[in-house]
Amino acid sequence: MSGSFADRADAGRRLARLLGHLRGHRVVVLGLPRGGMPVALEVARALGAPLDVIVVRKLGAPAQPELAMGAVGEDGAIVINPEVLRQAGVGDDELAAAREREQAEVATRAVRYRAGRARQPLAGRVAVIVDDGIATGATARAACQVARAQGAARVVLAVPVAPPGWEGRIADAADELVCTHVAANFMSVGQFYADFAQTTDEEVHACLDRARGQTGEVAPLAGQTRLAGYLTVPDKAPGIVLFAHGSGSGRNSPRNQYVAGLLHEAGLGTLLFDLLTRQEELDRANVFDIGLLARRLGQVTDWLRAQPAAAGMAIGYLGASTGAAAALWAAAERGAGIAAVVSRGGRPDLAAGRLAAVTAPVLLIVGGADDVVLDLNRQAQASLRCENRLEIVPGATHLFGEPGALTVAATLARDWFTAHLAGGPA
Repeated sequence: MSGSFADRADAGRRLARLLGHLRGHRVVVLGLPRGGMPVALEVARALGAPLDVIVVRKLGAPAQPELAMGAVGEDGAIVINPEVLRQAGVGDDELAAAREREQAEVATRAVRYRAGRARQPLAGRVAVIVDDGIATGATARAACQVARAQGAARVVLAVPVAPPGWEGRIADAADELVCTHVAANFMSVGQFYADFAQTTDEEVHACLDRARGQTGEVAPLAGQTRLAGYLTVPDKAPGIVLFAHGSGSGRNSPRNQYVAGLLHEAGLGTLLFDLLTRQEELDRANVFDIGLLARRLGQVTDWLRAQPAAAGMAIGYLGASTGAAAALWAAAERGAGIAAVVSRGGRPDLAAGRLAAVTAPVLLIVGGADDVVLDLNRQAQASLRCENRLEIVPGATHLFGEPGALTVAATLARDWFTAHLAGGPA
C-alpha cells in the first residue's frame, strides 16, 4: 500500500486527530528534523502548542551506513543496538569514533536549526515527539531519552506510519505511543507518501517561524467567501505583507513559508492565504483570472485592516507568478493605500493596463536564467510610473530552486519591505 498520505502536512493533520486528548494540557511538540518537522507543525497547530526541534543522529554501521547500530541525541543521549553491533562486528573503538562524530553533528545542527531561538522548556510538561515515520526506532528512542533528560513529565511518541511490532521495540521509551497507520507490508517510510520530497533546512526554519506563538489560523473574508490563511504579527511590527501566490501554490507553499520566515525575523507581519477556495481551484480559468484574484486580494486587505492585530499598520503585497499581476492590479486601485509591492518571478505583464496607475514602490525580482519572464518584466517596468527597481538573481530559474537563489530573492524582498513599510500606513 503506497501513498497513504498525500504529503507530510496531510500526515500531520491526520495524526493530530489521534492526539486530541492532549489539547489543553501543557504540551510541547518536538519534531525530528528534517522530515518530522512539517508533520510536527500540523500537530502543534492542532494542539495549540509550541513547537521545537529535538535533534538526534543515527549511528550507522561502518560497512553499512544505512544500518542503525544506535543513535545519539542532544545532552549526550545515546541508544545502542547490541544485536546490530554483534552482527556487524563493530568494536569499541569504531563505536566510540562514530559516537564522537555524530555527537558533534548533533550539536552543530541544534545550533543551526534553532538559529538563536531559545529551547522550549520541557520540565513538568508533556513532550510529544513527532517524526514522519519509524523504521528501526533507534532515533525515536534517543529523542525520548533527550526529552526525559530535560525533565518532561510525560513523553508521547507519535508517528504517521510504522511497521508491525514497533510498539514492542520502543514501548519502554515513551509513556504513550500513537500511530496513524501500522503497515503490514512496510519496507520504508517513503513508500506511504505520495510526496516524500526531502525536507530542507529552510523548511525546518519556516515550520519553527510559523509556530512561534505569533501565528494563528484565520479565515479571511473576501466578499461573502471565506478563505483559509495564516496570520503572523510579531510584536511592534510596522507592517504586514500579504502573499499573493501563483497558480499551483498556496498558503502551505514551502517557498512562501521560507520567505515569510525571513520577514518575521525582520519584525514584519505576514498573511499567507489561499486566493481561491478548493472548489474554485477546480476551474482552471479561475486560477488565471487576474481580475478575480486582484479583487480577492483587495477584499482580504479590507478584512485585514479591520482586524485589531493589524490596526494602523502599513500593508505590502508580495506576489509570485500570476499572483504578482494580481498584486499590482490591486495596488493600482484608487485608494488602495499599499505601501510597497514585490514581484518574485512574477508576470507583471498580465496587469499591463494597470501598471501606470500603481503608486506604491515596486521591486521586480527575476531569475537570470528565466529568460522569457525576464524580458516580460523589463517591458512591464517601462510602464511603471512609480518608484521601481528590477533585481536579477544570477543563474536562477523561475522558481528560484537553485542553491541559495531563494535566499537571495527573499533577502531582496525583506529589505524592500523593511525600507518602505517602516513609515506606517501609506
